[in-house]
Amino acid sequence: MNRRSLTLAIVLTAAACGGSKSDNTGGGTASGTAAPAPAPTPPAGGGDPTAKAKEIFSQRCVPCHGTEGKGDGVASKGLTPPPRNFSDPAWQASVTDEHIEKIVHYGGAAVGKSPAMPANPDLSDPAVLAALRAHVRSLGGK
Repeated sequence: MNRRSLTLAIVLTAAACGGSKSDNTGGGTASGTAAPAPAPTPPAGGGDPTAKAKEIFSQRCVPCHGTEGKGDGVASKGLTPPPRNFSDPAWQASVTDEHIEKIVHYGGAAVGKSPAMPANPDLSDPAVLAALRAHVRSLGGK
């Protein structure tokens, strides 16, 4: 194999393996290669971060955490550990705003919690992350 072919093979292999840094939060297939993550539905709502956050919560969070954030969504059945109950005052008092934003953005594995809590890497707008955190906080004590 000549030098040009070898270089091309290395570049193509790197591209096939992702070629970029990731948060390595798990996933994968039986062969050990990373399974492609489904593309999240982009949030609508125009430029209003609160509207975007509510739509995102409805689409992505409600299935597991439930409409009122009690961890009783339709997809929560059989999850171990069960989804977080945001209405629990003890939990609300035990976490920082930064922790909530980090777990929403990077997923459960990023904070030592369940990898079943998926990352939301497309949520790079700090205003939308803050609005999601505020929504989670608003569910406390309900």
